[in-house]
Amino acid sequence: MIIGAHSIIYSTNPDADRAFLRDVLKLTNVDVGGGWLIFGLPPAEVAVHPSNENDVHEFYLMCDDVQTLIAEKEDRLTPTSDSRGEAWPALPLEAWSDTYATLHMWFQIVGKIRRAQTPPVNHGWHVTLYVTARGLTTSPIPHGARTFEIDFDFIAHQLAIRSSDGGMASFPLQPQSVAAFYKRLMEEMGKLGLQVRINTKPNEVSEAIHFDQDEVHRAYAPEYVNRFWRILVQADRVMKQFRGRFIGKCSPVHFFWGGPDLAVTRFSGRRAPEHPGGIPNLPDPVTREAYSHEVSSCGFWSGGGAVSYPAFYSYAYPEPRGFSEAPIQPDAAFYSADLREFLLPYNAVREADSPDAALLDFLQTTYEAAANLAGWDRNLLEWR
Repeated sequence: MIIGAHSIIYSTNPDADRAFLRDVLKLTNVDVGGGWLIFGLPPAEVAVHPSNENDVHEFYLMCDDVQTLIAEKEDRLTPTSDSRGEAWPALPLEAWSDTYATLHMWFQIVGKIRRAQTPPVNHGWHVTLYVTARGLTTSPIPHGARTFEIDFDFIAHQLAIRSSDGGMASFPLQPQSVAAFYKRLMEEMGKLGLQVRINTKPNEVSEAIHFDQDEVHRAYAPEYVNRFWRILVQADRVMKQFRGRFIGKCSPVHFFWGGPDLAVTRFSGRRAPEHPGGIPNLPDPVTREAYSHEVSSCGFWSGGGAVSYPAFYSYAYPEPRGFSEAPIQPDAAFYSADLREFLLPYNAVREADSPDAALLDFLQTTYEAAANLAGWDRNLLEWR
């Protein structure tokens, strides 16, 4: 005798759907661990309909009076925390720090796959990721006679692997440990014949847990990940405009997964003194090659440590005398003696009358301070 049934809804945004069932419909639930909620349902029906499509599901809710129910739930049907209409959404670090730490390790796994397969390019430019219309990508990676790419989709919250011979695999981005993410990614790549070995020790973090052993980092909040990516979209767009003003040697606008940060770097063309190194879990030769020549570098960082908020940054290496006292715009920008770089809090850009103009002012005035004080040949390096 059947006394009940257990239904499963497969979702690309499970946190949001669980929140709808819990907070809007107010269904009773039990947390079985890791944020997985099992909801109690009222008496239900089941039906089988003919279809020519697979993976199509319908979920109906029955009530006595639809209009009354909608009126009762109306204040919950449009969550006030949803920021999808904002180009520059809020991103308080404390609200998603656990997710950020997990995502950082996922970025490192994917970035190390690119590093393992890609011919070296100066300053580590062969290891970075790039902002896309849906998330971040490795760009094409060689694998024998084929190429493949790995894409983070922060709209559908999926990780996709695509190869040049038509192969494709994907899996959901959802709460899961770094070890589970690493295992699943390597399994899916193996099915496509894309075996790659990487160093599983993270870089640029003080407590480096090998990816295949990391059960500590496991949070994933889709709303905040989406906000983070949307900020990257705006920063990428403005930083590319800034990059276009320079005709000397300049990096792409790219995402370094070590920090992690979105960065663009201008070069004077002159050699720099040897960098002292000392970055946690990053070999000194890597750092010294990255800073082999004079630079003015800027970017966006979500914050961490002594900086408890997202910020744009700008620094020079080597730092010329007087750099820290240089007049910088906008007024909210300041020099951090601890980090030895200028910072502009993200909220100052977000709340500006013209976020683009505020950010461009910061990028331009910090670059000019570095270039002028270090004696760069700006007539040679810039459009005139």
